[in-house]
Amino acid sequence: MQITDVRVRKVAKEGKLKAVVSITIDDEFVIHDIKVIEGEKGMFIAMPSKKALDGEYRDIAHPINSGTRERIQSTILRKYEESLEEEEPEAVGEM
Repeated sequence: MQITDVRVRKVAKEGKLKAVVSITIDDEFVIHDIKVIEGEKGMFIAMPSKKALDGEYRDIAHPINSGTRERIQSTILRKYEESLEEEEPEAVGEM
């Protein structure tokens, strides 16, 4: 499995939610609404979920093992960091 595309949509509001991401796997399958969240121990991702009848949230799509989760998370967080660097304004010298 290869992550062939990552689309980052940064969230402008203050809070723990920093971005919403879509990934494409093997140029054939897309997962939307993966959240980039700033937690107490650093940044992490939350897979798309919906509220169940019992009030709990359940993932709609998720990795089966921790190795795959780590690979997805590291790829997404790297792209998120790159998107932050791209928006930094260039320094303007005094004239």
